[in-house]
Amino acid sequence: MYTDLNDFLADLEKRRLLARIDEPVDPNLEIAAVTDCACKSPQGGPALLFEKPAGYDMPVASNVFGSMERMCLALGVATLDDLAKEIDGLLTPQMPKGMLDALKMLPMVSRLGDLMPKTVKDAACQEVVLRDGTLDELPILTCWPGDGGRYITLPLVFTKDPETGMRNIGTYRMQVFDGRTTGMHWQRHKGGAQHHRVAERLGKRLEVAVAIGPEPVLTYCATAPMPEGLDELLLGGFLSRRRIEMVTCISVDLNVPASAHIVLEGYVEPGARRREGPFGDHTGFYSQPDEYPVFHLTCVTRRKRPTYLTTIVGRPPMEDYYLGLASERIFLPMIRKTVPEIVDMHFPAEGIFHNLVIVSIDKRYPGHARKIMNAFWGLGQLMFSKTIVVVDKGVNVHDLSEVAWIVGTHMDPVRDVQMTRGPVDDLDDAAELPAYGGKMGIDATRKWASEGYTRSWPARIATTEAVGRKAAEIWKRIPRHLLGAPPSNGETGS
Repeated sequence: MYTDLNDFLADLEKRRLLARIDEPVDPNLEIAAVTDCACKSPQGGPALLFEKPAGYDMPVASNVFGSMERMCLALGVATLDDLAKEIDGLLTPQMPKGMLDALKMLPMVSRLGDLMPKTVKDAACQEVVLRDGTLDELPILTCWPGDGGRYITLPLVFTKDPETGMRNIGTYRMQVFDGRTTGMHWQRHKGGAQHHRVAERLGKRLEVAVAIGPEPVLTYCATAPMPEGLDELLLGGFLSRRRIEMVTCISVDLNVPASAHIVLEGYVEPGARRREGPFGDHTGFYSQPDEYPVFHLTCVTRRKRPTYLTTIVGRPPMEDYYLGLASERIFLPMIRKTVPEIVDMHFPAEGIFHNLVIVSIDKRYPGHARKIMNAFWGLGQLMFSKTIVVVDKGVNVHDLSEVAWIVGTHMDPVRDVQMTRGPVDDLDDAAELPAYGGKMGIDATRKWASEGYTRSWPARIATTEAVGRKAAEIWKRIPRHLLGAPPSNGETGS
């Protein structure tokens, strides 16, 4: 596992997964435009390191997590499904049958005891302390022409509940108003917003710390849909297989990752709001301006030679798709503990996480698909799922062509569509009211007689296994150039 962003970038370059750009590129729109080109390339394009952002001597890294391969490297796994299996094993411990089995379980027990973060005295993120520092020293991007200004787009925002002391880490965009203040985009459903509500009720200032460019695993953890009350650093400890090192801030009573490249310390006053936005968002549209809390900077700490880590969001696919895909795989075993009938699920890039969810189930009784829909709408951040498509367990939810075929042939609009209302994402501009709107569930499973379907359900067309194997062998001998591929050695291409 990488304990430092620099180590990660160096390894990506060694693997030919990073492109260095050594010519001056303007943080005003140009870096974002180049990053968008990378995101729209096959497999997400390379990670980018802009060595000379115009007007600054601090390099900018973007699209760092923008591919399946780089996401797996950041989390230290060969595949995300391998990680899901490991989590499933922790959630479903087997009782030891004897002393040998018990001894085999000791490493797991020890690991569970080593998830808590630890505090250190000295940290690279405090090599330089600037009590009068300003945001003007950072190459913060203006991403899209219609944006309200420059935005910090990949911050880890740390707060504590004023009553319970419970920590929250989230990734909330921050619009720069001037060198010492920003907006704090705490959407009403987020953990940071809850801490702010408690502080306002108590009439207290809420201290905030913002870490930029920590060890890669923590950037993911800040985006993960953790259940309320669970510390994201526990997930970080589990994924990194070690205790996360934290350091106490200079001007606020909060701890931040010792591995961060830049830390912004400050506070949010109760009752204070300022117009924030518009912002070119992950929906592919500009989010509307609205009133949000204001972050006041009290201190900047950083490394002597920091790298500014950022991300660009916009019309999918973008880098955030791969961060979301990691959550899809990692949290599937946890969701199965509540809804064990789920076989698999997928959030397509085009669905922007919450707009479209495809779920396959082991159907066991009449109306089972409806039960799954209602379970999702009542389960954590899955409550934002606007459209849920439920299919049988034999359907590959990651194959959108197959899903479209199954939905078109298995769904009767009058019988199989369920409509309801409930909380929706703050960025859902199609909803009638802010954060409250309609949802749709589509039952695309095979229908049973006990569900009122009296005819026999048609069987899929498929050849026999033996004939299929022979056909595959013959197909392999067809010249590749006839299939649109370049000729292999020995083929003439004529």
